[in-house]
Amino acid sequence: MPDNKAHDRHPLAVFLIFLRLGLTSFGGPIAHLGYFRDEFVTRRKWLSERSYADLVALCQFLPGPASSQVGLALGFSHAGYGGALAAWAGFTLPSAIALMLFAMGFTTFGERLPAGVLDGLKIVAVAVVAQAVWGMAKNLCTDGTRVTIMALATCAVLVFPAAVGQIVVILMAAMLGLAVFKPKDLGEHDPLPLMVGRRTGLLFFFLFLSILAGLPFLAEVMPGQAISMADAFYRAGSLVFGGGHVVLPLLQAEVVPSGWVDNDAFLAGYGAAQAVPGPLFTFSAFLGASMAGDPSGAVGAAICLAAIFTPSFLLVFAALPFWEKLRRSSLMQAALAGINAAVVGLLLAALYHPVWTSAIDGPQDFSIALLAFVGLVFWKLPPWLVVLCSGLAGGAVTLFI
Repeated sequence: MPDNKAHDRHPLAVFLIFLRLGLTSFGGPIAHLGYFRDEFVTRRKWLSERSYADLVALCQFLPGPASSQVGLALGFSHAGYGGALAAWAGFTLPSAIALMLFAMGFTTFGERLPAGVLDGLKIVAVAVVAQAVWGMAKNLCTDGTRVTIMALATCAVLVFPAAVGQIVVILMAAMLGLAVFKPKDLGEHDPLPLMVGRRTGLLFFFLFLSILAGLPFLAEVMPGQAISMADAFYRAGSLVFGGGHVVLPLLQAEVVPSGWVDNDAFLAGYGAAQAVPGPLFTFSAFLGASMAGDPSGAVGAAICLAAIFTPSFLLVFAALPFWEKLRRSSLMQAALAGINAAVVGLLLAALYHPVWTSAIDGPQDFSIALLAFVGLVFWKLPPWLVVLCSGLAGGAVTLFI
């Protein structure tokens, strides 16, 4: 039975529970979902095992960071909209603040760091993205058709690297999925204990689409870096399927060619993001704080963080009233199968460029990346330890080789 203690249903109580998780949840989105299950199904009994599985399925189905969306929905289920905001803040702000401070320090003191340490942070990004490709490919590219979609998506994104090309690839993969996949019905399941009316859900979806369409128009009629940043990061949060690592190519295409963030800083920040707990989407706070021009610093971090996570809020509340029917749709499952294969391809393309081409410049760099990959995938070492060791190894290479 759910825990009905009144004090436990106050948004402040929800915030404190998620703050502890935000300070300790290392290991990426799959690990986060495991922490949530242990905390809210096993210990606190906020919802049943089957309801939790259904909730995870919903958030995997939606674009955006799945673990953050599950946390958002858990907070909503227990303390309404205030609980949803409290859950997001508690889980997200620790890593966001840490990365913002790292960005400010990097901007101020980055040139004083030994070159090898910066190289080590860039190299560890190779291992982290390779780990993501490895794990996602095993789960999402399980036959020749899916592998082919993955390969075609990789080639297309490398040939047409602009952000619009990646969007087209996702849409084409959905159409291919509809044409070739015939998934089975999922059967009976427990209804989710999340009450959102259909009209409210439609209102949230209309708001999501209005912002997605309105921000580019606003950026045209009212030129300014703040609006352009909000547009770029909102679009990234709206169109990323498959978890935090897949946002890498979209963000790189937005912030590096425009000159907002140079590629070395981008990759160093991405490497540092592996060393903090919480959702990887908080990498946006690093980018916002690192921006060339104005706004940057804390204001830039706040704009980018809010913009990339807002679609998650809107889409979760938009989908909840319709999920009972949607998740039984064979058409939606087929489209998602194609999209999932394509996002592995997008990530594989990002592994080659910009990650590999910018970080690997000789046998020593490759050796560090290989050892970091083995440590992450086969020895299951904590990411923060692998990041620290890679930075030290990069510094050692510079000093002694």
